[in-house]
Amino acid sequence: MSQPYPPPAGQPGPTPQPAAPQDAAGFGPAPAVEPAAPAGFGPAPSVPPQQQQGQPFPPAAPSAPGQPFPAAPAGFGPAPAVSRGGNPALGVVAAVVAALVTAGVYGWLISAIEREVGYAAVGVGFLVGFAAGKLGGTHPALAPVSAVLSLGAVVAGQLLGVAMLGAKESAFTVNELLLDHFGMVKDAWQDNLDLLSFLFLALAAFAAFSGAKKAAAS
Repeated sequence: MSQPYPPPAGQPGPTPQPAAPQDAAGFGPAPAVEPAAPAGFGPAPSVPPQQQQGQPFPPAAPSAPGQPFPAAPAGFGPAPAVSRGGNPALGVVAAVVAALVTAGVYGWLISAIEREVGYAAVGVGFLVGFAAGKLGGTHPALAPVSAVLSLGAVVAGQLLGVAMLGAKESAFTVNELLLDHFGMVKDAWQDNLDLLSFLFLALAAFAAFSGAKKAAAS
């Protein structure tokens, strides 16, 4: 094999290039060696491809078919249901107004057919409770308040019906019977009370309680 001529005197020779490291068998360059972790620390955790690309958080789990939002991450339960808000004071006012209106309608109905309609008392209670729950929301006091107001509405309607019937059969007006001769109206109302009367009063209170709950949930 020929040897290269030495460089002329006074001229630097070519800079020797370091040879690439060889593997143990003498074939090809040695594989790159990652720097070891500092003493006392384990290997760095692997980073998902999404975070390597600059995303700070992993993507949310895909939502199930028909589900408008992605599923909650692991370890978190579903968010608690939020009850529908409302104004309890407005609900009480609505129940009072409904009680006055339904009492007047109930009294007119008794006077028109000249008999007491027990099932109408259930309708009175339901309307009072529904008005309270619709405007008052899910406040726990609205249902019992509606039940009490429904009892007052039914009794007031019955008294009004008795007074209107008495005005037809006497020379007194309805206002005179209710304001000046209320004792006569009350006695006539008590004479007509029976077991069914108390049963329909209880049903009216139950209907008001249920109506308030249903209206608040809708």
